[in-house]
Amino acid sequence: MMAQGNSCRKIVFMWSFDYGQTPPPAEPPMPKQRLLIKGGRVVNDDQSVEADVYVEEGVVQEVGPNLNPKPPSGLTVLDATNKLVIPGGIDTHTHLQFPFMGTTTKDDFYTGTKAAVAGGTTMIIDFAIPQKGCSLIEAFDKWKGWADPKVCCDYALHVAVTWWSDKVKEEMKSLVQDKGVNSFKMFMAYKDLYMLSDEELYAALSYCKELGTIAQVHAENGELISQNAKKLLAMGITGPEGHALSHSEDVEAEATHRAIAIANTVNCPLFVVHVMSKSSARMITNARNEGKVVYGEPIAAGLGTDGTNYWNEDWAHAAAHVMSPPLSSDPSTPDFLMNLLANDDLSVVGTDNCTFDTCQKALGKDDFTKIPNGLNGVEDRMSVVWEKGVYSGKMDENRFVAVTSTNAAKIFNLYPKKGRIAVGSDADIVIWDPEATRTISAKTHHQANNFNVFEGMVCHGVPVATISRGKVVYHDGVFNVTAGQGKYVSRPPFPPYVYERVKQREEVCQPIPVKREPYAGVVSATPSAPR
Repeated sequence: MMAQGNSCRKIVFMWSFDYGQTPPPAEPPMPKQRLLIKGGRVVNDDQSVEADVYVEEGVVQEVGPNLNPKPPSGLTVLDATNKLVIPGGIDTHTHLQFPFMGTTTKDDFYTGTKAAVAGGTTMIIDFAIPQKGCSLIEAFDKWKGWADPKVCCDYALHVAVTWWSDKVKEEMKSLVQDKGVNSFKMFMAYKDLYMLSDEELYAALSYCKELGTIAQVHAENGELISQNAKKLLAMGITGPEGHALSHSEDVEAEATHRAIAIANTVNCPLFVVHVMSKSSARMITNARNEGKVVYGEPIAAGLGTDGTNYWNEDWAHAAAHVMSPPLSSDPSTPDFLMNLLANDDLSVVGTDNCTFDTCQKALGKDDFTKIPNGLNGVEDRMSVVWEKGVYSGKMDENRFVAVTSTNAAKIFNLYPKKGRIAVGSDADIVIWDPEATRTISAKTHHQANNFNVFEGMVCHGVPVATISRGKVVYHDGVFNVTAGQGKYVSRPPFPPYVYERVKQREEVCQPIPVKREPYAGVVSATPSAPR
């Protein structure tokens, strides 16, 4: 329960003035925001302890048993008895207010982040995506201009590299140095829209390494998708099943393998977004077992549902699940991916939250290639992972914190301000009830969309309260949010969690020439050109 004590202010008058002047009126100091979370079990990625958490001005000040901060007046107290106290979730992959495929996503930065905090997520990382030939900096400024007045929680921006030139290099450097960007996304799909060639991908990954950033890839073979789609449409297959058939598992696996090979060649850390298939996940697992610096990001939808929905006879139902890469048509894939996530073969859980309602999806009613790609997840991610991961017995509460928050904070250089409950960390905290249940439904969710791909799923594990920078923004189903209260978070380059290995390899793993005597024998004459 939440109790609010009586506020007590001590007013101190301070001014300077010349003799004979009337002093200016004093402004009373703002009361400090003070919060105490009592009686819970604090869960970080590496340990769980019974402890209270005291927060002041948005920052954790104390973690320990039986805290009793003074004075009691002005102190908000949250009772976490028999609950878990966990770091706020970090969703590494959202597309809010995204203009795409002839329309714009239903969730903007207000409804999307409001839904996020209802689900226990206190930070998102969205994508600024320029068109080919357009400025990366202008795209960043546009997305930030959309987000700043609307966000209900903290956010950051990845920036997509959709073309390559000296200007792009200059702007990447400026984004890192001046805008707090430390991650860039390259598309291997969306031919003629966002896709890079292998030569451009090699150059982009090389420069990402030089800048100390994280290179992200959408790993699908865009050329094969294009050819597959043409063939299927010619056969009269126009429905959502055509999307799944044209984006076969092979096209994701091939591109994943190619991206890993290019990244390893230039010693660049690689982050593969929305890992959807067994084959792609195996590529990442094998690479990690070989010591390559690769991270895989499954998404909530890929862990909670599957691609058999594309063959549903209700067109709207099937189309609601269309995204790229598609959900796997193998119904055993979600369980397979969760096992890899639990055992550190895959690293973090995003959502690729990119919502379009039924009317928007109907832009592709006669041609599956025109169905806007995307689905929901930002609100339900945490509960889906708890249900399919922790409640099922695949992972413990500490691994849950790692894959929903801490690993993301470490990879994108937010740690330990984010992703941890410790003295000095931002007070982005969730009180989590592992015993409570809720049933997911579009009728009750807080997203702007009219469909939910997890419809009817019963989830054990529910956020009771969500705290963003020390403010209780959601408690027992009641919001206390203001548009624009979230902050843009700058992320410095060279995250130690990633780049310590990269730097060491750069120093010790360089090839060296074989020392040998110069060849002194006969050299064949250059043959003359045939007449």
